[in-house]
Amino acid sequence: MSSKKALLILAGGLGSRYKGLKQIDGILDNGSPILEYSIYDALEADFSKVVIIVNRRIPESYIERLNTISQKEQFELHWVYQEKESFLPQDYDSSGREKPWGTGHAVLCAKSAIQEPFVMINADDFYGKEVYQRASEEIALHISESQFGMAAYPVASTLSGNGNVARGICTLDADNYLVKIEEQTSIRKEGNLIMYTEKGKNIEIASNTLVSMNFFIFNPDIFNALEMYFNDFIKSDPEPSQEFYVPSAVQKMIDEKKAKILVKTSPSKWMGVTYADDKSSIKDFLASEIKNNRYPEDLWN
Repeated sequence: MSSKKALLILAGGLGSRYKGLKQIDGILDNGSPILEYSIYDALEADFSKVVIIVNRRIPESYIERLNTISQKEQFELHWVYQEKESFLPQDYDSSGREKPWGTGHAVLCAKSAIQEPFVMINADDFYGKEVYQRASEEIALHISESQFGMAAYPVASTLSGNGNVARGICTLDADNYLVKIEEQTSIRKEGNLIMYTEKGKNIEIASNTLVSMNFFIFNPDIFNALEMYFNDFIKSDPEPSQEFYVPSAVQKMIDEKKAKILVKTSPSKWMGVTYADDKSSIKDFLASEIKNNRYPEDLWN
């Protein structure tokens, strides 16, 4: 197995709640979107390859911008389109499908581009500098075809003041291996409490409950499982809006004892943009990081 490490960035979403392509929306005057900060942090942690999953709405001008950056900074860069037809049976009719197939399918689309251990992230989440250093160490020490990793964050640090958020609530065993990951789409703050609603009932969760923010550390063997599970998903005749998610596939691997996922609390602060009004918070945060010499004013100058 090569010592090369890859960063896989999921940037194929449609940004409906953000009302725009937040994946490439520059935060500060330097024009860098969040994903460029993630690339910068990963390069510092000895990652040398970046694969970005995109949709056809990504403008050519941004692709050219990042291609130029990759040549200047000398890292390997691959663009992969999440096409609706990818990995579907030849006779499957997807004409009634408008949305992408979900994050599990997005990762699967990168199968031919990645042959080494990799970290998977969302394009619109800022995960923090230190978490990439830790991921690099995990790849060197623990990641294999039967053991993956995940960086989790306390739920209180991942909320938005502008509406509900979807988070994967994690249940761990005594050795910090993932037992269950349960997606909840209505997590929000009510006064001093953190709540979500399930089957019409409001449920309180502790502020230090660990949640998944889609920061996974995978061995490339994950692609074989994803392909099999996606095939099962298609055979189940899903509804037009139903999606195939990475956490669901990971849960299946755990249940079938095909892999263990070691969960560690991230040492870094998480920031993200679910809604357009979230942008001001991360703008202020990044400005303070630059002031504290954590990032240069212009990442690539």
